[in-house]
Amino acid sequence: MSLQPSTTTSWQEQVADKRKRLQALIPPEWTIAPVPDEQVNVLDVPQTCGLLTDRELEITNTLDVTVLLQKLANAEWSAVEVTTAFSKRAIIAHQVVNCLTEIFVNRALQRAAELDAYLGEHGTVMGPLHGLPVSLKDQFPIKGLETTMGYAAWIGKVAEDDAVLVQLLLRAGAVLFVRTNVPQTLMWGETYNNVFGRTLNPYNRTLTPGGSSGGESALISMHGSPLGVGSDIGGSIRVPSHFCGLYGFKPSSHRMPSYGIVNSLDGQDSIPTAIGPLTASLSGVIAFVRGILNLEPWRYCPATIPKPWSQDDYSLRNRNGGKNLCFGIMWDEGSVKPHPPILRALTETKNALEAAGHRVIEWKSLRHSEYIAVARSIWLSDGSEDYNSCLTTGEPLINSMVPDADPNDIPAFRIPRQPLTAYQLWQLNKERKALRKAHLDRWEATAAETGTGRPIDALICPVAPYAAVPHGQTRSSIYTVIWNTLDCPGLVVPVTKVDPAVDTKPVREVFWSEEDRVVYDMYDPEIYKGVPVGVQIVGPTLQEEVVLGVGEVVDAALRSA
Repeated sequence: MSLQPSTTTSWQEQVADKRKRLQALIPPEWTIAPVPDEQVNVLDVPQTCGLLTDRELEITNTLDVTVLLQKLANAEWSAVEVTTAFSKRAIIAHQVVNCLTEIFVNRALQRAAELDAYLGEHGTVMGPLHGLPVSLKDQFPIKGLETTMGYAAWIGKVAEDDAVLVQLLLRAGAVLFVRTNVPQTLMWGETYNNVFGRTLNPYNRTLTPGGSSGGESALISMHGSPLGVGSDIGGSIRVPSHFCGLYGFKPSSHRMPSYGIVNSLDGQDSIPTAIGPLTASLSGVIAFVRGILNLEPWRYCPATIPKPWSQDDYSLRNRNGGKNLCFGIMWDEGSVKPHPPILRALTETKNALEAAGHRVIEWKSLRHSEYIAVARSIWLSDGSEDYNSCLTTGEPLINSMVPDADPNDIPAFRIPRQPLTAYQLWQLNKERKALRKAHLDRWEATAAETGTGRPIDALICPVAPYAAVPHGQTRSSIYTVIWNTLDCPGLVVPVTKVDPAVDTKPVREVFWSEEDRVVYDMYDPEIYKGVPVGVQIVGPTLQEEVVLGVGEVVDAALRSA
């Protein structure tokens, strides 16, 4: 990237200028009337604001990505009109939940016109994602555009090249049109930074959409994008998907191409970042993963494992074609008990699978606190040098997601540690390796219980101990970090919504830990009323296609229940 820093402008002035430039990219005719602050649920604003035509509403309300791709391929809908519809809806969403960081609609419409011309001339699509608008988390550089990743010091950085994933999306025929907000440092389960401010949850704007891919989850849940791409080092795809009622997928860390992205803790490869999709349909997850793998990303990203898409694994050919599967179910990780809606979602999933002819066996938590401790020690091993290196203009480090928090009030898990020596980091890597081996052995040992002759086909577990929480109240992402430490793929499937009449608060006098007590005290059914609840489906490392195939089985069972 090239950077032309200002030596005379304060960081606050740079932020003001950046916000002004972003606002200027919104066409005046796409501005909607202000929505009152007291209107917390804004999901219907695109329908009621009067900006979208009936045809644009039909296009953007089509949640199944397969249907969108079919209509684009047979020219029933043009790429230009689909791009226009989603661009308008994305900008509507931004005006009520503050989810965008870059808007490049003119470039997107030019690209869409080229795709329409290609289809008209050749009678075939350019690639598997032909004409599909795709949004990107503000980590994926696009040539000629800034990528700030929530840092004031990065304002003015203009990408000289596309990230590898961007290159492949363009080869697949996608139309890139917006990028979305992230928290400063990325290492938060919420989305707030000093440059663009706070992103809100469309189901209830007093709640967070999650993080660090919270801009994506807020946008997609308002149908402002049919498919978005995020990243996940500790839950940053899965938690926002859970909070906003989406399907989200974290592959194993080296299955998708990451070369060329900007990142926090860049160069830390002990627990790497994974790249994956967020979308309102499971078909969108599958279209993205299959489409990118079929373009052989390992030829362009040296870290990507050369493992082509396996249709046999996806169709569960070696698992009785998806019939009579056996699942493990983990109700909790042993230190923090999930809230009632989370446990109900697990129960409903278990019941639906059993009703569909599958078996579900218990998976007791084991050594999960060790997974969390190793991950946290690895991420803090630099003594915060990475964060500080990005704060070169006087911008303060954000130590709390609480609105108007005292900057001197630093939570325990954010207090910097002394940097580790290389030898000390090696010991953590050894510990992680032993934990992964113990987990693998335990997974394989379930073959004695499943009745299929195989280990469990997947594990069902919480995404978080709660649904979307008020701003500033997210805790450690323990239910997702586990699977980053083990490098297991994880798929989030939406199940239900919080219902205060059903999800009443139980009386508890004994707690498993102080964190358990804190999380219990957070629960008020009325605060969480109507927000989505999902479950997480986990499989062994590098078995992405199996997890997606099993995910379809789970999704179908839930829909049939």
